[in-house]
Amino acid sequence: MTRRSLPARLPLLTLLVALACSALPPAAVHAAEDAKPAPRDLRETYTKYEYRIPMRDGTKLFTVVYVPKDASKAYPFLINRTPYSAGVQAEGELHYGEDWFPKQIGPSKEFEDAGYIFVKQDVRGRYMSEGKWQEMTPHVNPQRAAGEGQESQDMYDTMEWLLKNVPNNNGKAGIWGISYPGFYTSASIIDSHPAIRAASPQAPVTDLYMGDDSYHGGAFMLAANFGFYASFTEQQNPTPLPKTWADFDYGAADAYDFFLKHRTLANILGTLTDKQRALLAPTIEHDTYDSFWQTRAIAPHLKNVKAAVLTVGGWFDAEDPQGPFTTYHAIKKNNPGIFNGLVMGPWVHGGWARYDGKQLGRVSFDSKTGEYFRQHIQFPFFEQQLKGVKPAQPIAEVTAFETGSNVWRRYTAWPPVQAKARTLYFGPNGTLTWQQPAAGAGYDEYVSDPNKPVPYIGYPATSVPQEYMVSDQRFAATRPDVLMYQSEVLEEDVTVAGPVTPKLFVSTTGTDSDWVVKLIDVYPAEYPNGEQPARGNDVAPPRGTMAGYQQLVRGNPLRGKFRNGFTHPEPFVPGKVEAISYHLGDVNHTFRRGHRIMVQVQSSWFPLVDLNPQTFVTIPKAKPEDFKAATQRVYHAAQTPSGLQLLVLQAH
Repeated sequence: MTRRSLPARLPLLTLLVALACSALPPAAVHAAEDAKPAPRDLRETYTKYEYRIPMRDGTKLFTVVYVPKDASKAYPFLINRTPYSAGVQAEGELHYGEDWFPKQIGPSKEFEDAGYIFVKQDVRGRYMSEGKWQEMTPHVNPQRAAGEGQESQDMYDTMEWLLKNVPNNNGKAGIWGISYPGFYTSASIIDSHPAIRAASPQAPVTDLYMGDDSYHGGAFMLAANFGFYASFTEQQNPTPLPKTWADFDYGAADAYDFFLKHRTLANILGTLTDKQRALLAPTIEHDTYDSFWQTRAIAPHLKNVKAAVLTVGGWFDAEDPQGPFTTYHAIKKNNPGIFNGLVMGPWVHGGWARYDGKQLGRVSFDSKTGEYFRQHIQFPFFEQQLKGVKPAQPIAEVTAFETGSNVWRRYTAWPPVQAKARTLYFGPNGTLTWQQPAAGAGYDEYVSDPNKPVPYIGYPATSVPQEYMVSDQRFAATRPDVLMYQSEVLEEDVTVAGPVTPKLFVSTTGTDSDWVVKLIDVYPAEYPNGEQPARGNDVAPPRGTMAGYQQLVRGNPLRGKFRNGFTHPEPFVPGKVEAISYHLGDVNHTFRRGHRIMVQVQSSWFPLVDLNPQTFVTIPKAKPEDFKAATQRVYHAAQTPSGLQLLVLQAH
């Protein structure tokens, strides 16, 4: 799921469970439902109030406040600011009014039991709040129009009003949010109000172009964005509408067929209404890292943060995989002296908020990682900062789940200081070794045809399935337009912790090309004594089907025209060998003894990523005749040693 698709983008906190389940197989849906706690009637312990809080420019923001009925003690505020409605989703529709209560009002039931004053606010221009909504509100905007605001100022004004008008508060506040609300959490703590003592931006949208929802490596994340903006549109406000979210009718069982039929971005946009295109079109038209994106990047402005910060992300978050790292590093750089923590678990977008976190698709994590986070990290963090409750175990600066070995690790920084750079080199006949080629002039080649792009999953789907980030890659390994390099069977564990960096030498007969690199964990073809590894319960595959499984660990594209920077694209010279290097993403994964490490290289990943015509054109304006097949080469010679740079941990 993605920020960019309903159900594919999952930033909707109020729809988190329903949307997350929609991208899972039926058995997984039942497992998620079984994991949910029994319903509780929060009316018994909380009173609901609705306010319209005035900002400094006179704009009023609709704010819902849930106050404990027990007035014998003071409570801290816990605040969530959202563009997805402060109302209540019930009976299939959205409801406002003090009679409507959600099933859950905090990050988890522990908070409700402990007692907090919960606050949820419609941000400017959304639902019942006045003002003009902006995509990723620019923090600095000299030409701010009437009704437009700045999130840190709106939070400051809201905090002032709450302190003065809500009784029984202890003068302290925390703020949290997932996905888009994660962005509002980050933006709200710049030059923060002194009462805000704790903040947790979770899967925060941080820079839409640089590795979050909109672009990865300069390539447009097509399927997720299309699905999201077909449902997320501008609206007249204040209004409680829309009551429901509409799904786009693809008229096909597979988005691959739908998008390939329409081919160009112009044709794809043409399938939407004017209202649906209004927010999506600028995202497509601004295909370089221009001022449109730069002004919306919040990380450079994360300064004068007074609160303790706990940033949270998921290793398998398809929507905002980069945001947590960018946020963590920016806060650490600009705000010395505060607690600045990072938690990364084996989760999809927002998965830590509702699920037990034992598995994703066919891949098991052996424990209830979501419950562990909620009970032993998130709740103690806020309790310590807002109530002075000392945690049983101090919260580490970095708490990261290590997939493969399935254990939690605690580090003093990210990436871990003990991780050392090593390179896995491509070799002849699909080999993958730690030794750089000593001689020869080898290369491998394939024909990339936009008429037959490589799919990103091996089964039909319209939305972006959550499990694609750990899905079996054997379907791609059989294609002639996918190169495959594989290590020998590992004689000992190899743990990779930190950024993964492809360093390739390539050429193309075209003038532009995408380069998609995938890091893969290959399971043994057979297990010792006929035993199979332990998996989850009712969503586990039949015995034996994990044998030979090629689990995606991390994959991402680079649009070749941006190999020297994302602001000024440059064409390839046909046949010229060039070096390319880019950020594939961060991982914390152990390749177990008996497994193999695999790398796949291809030039399309469709329709997760839009098609590159492979001719040097402005892709949003490309015509059908611009799409041409090209022969791609990846070199692995002594002077052109392609490979993958990893940060490898020493033995624990």
